[in-house]
Amino acid sequence: MATAAERLAAWGLGLRYGDIPADVIDAAKLHFLDTIGCGLAAHAMGIATEGRTMVAEQAGTPDATVIGLDRALPGASAAFANAMLCHGLDFDDTHPASVAHVSAVVTPVALAAAEIAGKSGRDLITAVVLGNEMVIRVGMAAPSKFHARGFHPTSICGIFGGTLATGYLSGTNQDAMVSALGIAGSFASGIFAYLDVGTATKPMHPAWAAQGSFYANRLGQLGAEGPATVLEGRFGVYHAFLGEYIDMEPQLVDLGSRWETPRIAYKPYPACHYIHGSLGATRSLLGQLNVDDIEDILVTLPEAGVALVTEPELEKRAPRSDYEAKFSLQYSTAAMLVHGHVGVKTYTAEAIADAKVLAVAAKVRYEIKNYSTYPGSFPGGVVITLKDGRKLLAELDYQKGGPENPLSSAEVLEKWRGNAALSLDDKTIDQLERTILGIEEQTDLRAAFAPLASAKAGVAA
Repeated sequence: MATAAERLAAWGLGLRYGDIPADVIDAAKLHFLDTIGCGLAAHAMGIATEGRTMVAEQAGTPDATVIGLDRALPGASAAFANAMLCHGLDFDDTHPASVAHVSAVVTPVALAAAEIAGKSGRDLITAVVLGNEMVIRVGMAAPSKFHARGFHPTSICGIFGGTLATGYLSGTNQDAMVSALGIAGSFASGIFAYLDVGTATKPMHPAWAAQGSFYANRLGQLGAEGPATVLEGRFGVYHAFLGEYIDMEPQLVDLGSRWETPRIAYKPYPACHYIHGSLGATRSLLGQLNVDDIEDILVTLPEAGVALVTEPELEKRAPRSDYEAKFSLQYSTAAMLVHGHVGVKTYTAEAIADAKVLAVAAKVRYEIKNYSTYPGSFPGGVVITLKDGRKLLAELDYQKGGPENPLSSAEVLEKWRGNAALSLDDKTIDQLERTILGIEEQTDLRAAFAPLASAKAGVAA
């Protein structure tokens, strides 16, 4: 019987643009646009740029476009730099049931690989879809289990999607593709140790997966061997990272008929997705209270989010860094209540020192709640007790931006334009928007995405 890697490789390499439903193509294009916008905003704010500096120092063949860099770089280097930028603000999308940031890996990989191979826009978006589906299925087979062990599924699962996308675009044959996926398993990595001290390590996870995708694919093409049992085998990814056997059959049996790309959730707030349900609930109460009248704030969330966004409580109530603030339910809730919104400027060094926000954050408590909608969404709720004894309650079973409580296309475009406007002029924003939303008509991707290189930096943090 064929292994999971063999079945996924056969399906992915055989996929064609015409096989993909129109709504899946449309979703893939919007997510591509959203992801590029997140990268542009990070570049503008000088966030997660270290990776770009590092790979630019290494130079090499000028093959692929890099956001904010005036010269092209080798594919693996471009993918590394762009993936780090696209995840730098933690504003990029997440697939809830796999708990993985999908596009931050797949979009930079597919763009670089398509530019190198001289592929069309149809080839590019096909690779994006198959890469998405690969990442998601590897994650959905073990929802939340990577997190429970301190591993980051974005990078561990992401490298498999990136490797398949790269192989598709570079013409890798079936046997070499299976070996490449086997090699990708040995490259898979990413731990949550940064949560204990608030360092901005997390953006490097999709960057490493993106770069590793290129190396795994090329090694497979050159005849390097990787195990076909990389996923379900005795010492495969699930056994190695989770210590248990995981049955992948439910994720394989309906390849090509069930599409998960439209179920990838957009982020309306640049913070950990486990905060989004309660943050949306809090936002719905803003018109009913004065922040000075708040006595107590009780937030509810699924147990899986506790270690990421609520503990240790002392540090979460007074974040030590802008990145730690993005993983603080207490700080994010307080910022929403004090300022009435949460955006990219909420998580700057200056913002996290705001005494009024920190005073409110000290009033935030949390309780675990078993939501029937988790892990298919990021639910949450809030109970705000006022000094006069009144209690205000709100709850979201489905966070804003997910398929059950979606952002409209207009809202996604508004987010894109807001992010892109931090580093591009209106004419260039319109040009790139038309390029990506009409990607199937593009034949010269290098020229089409050249404007990304001209993105300006220096937005006040």
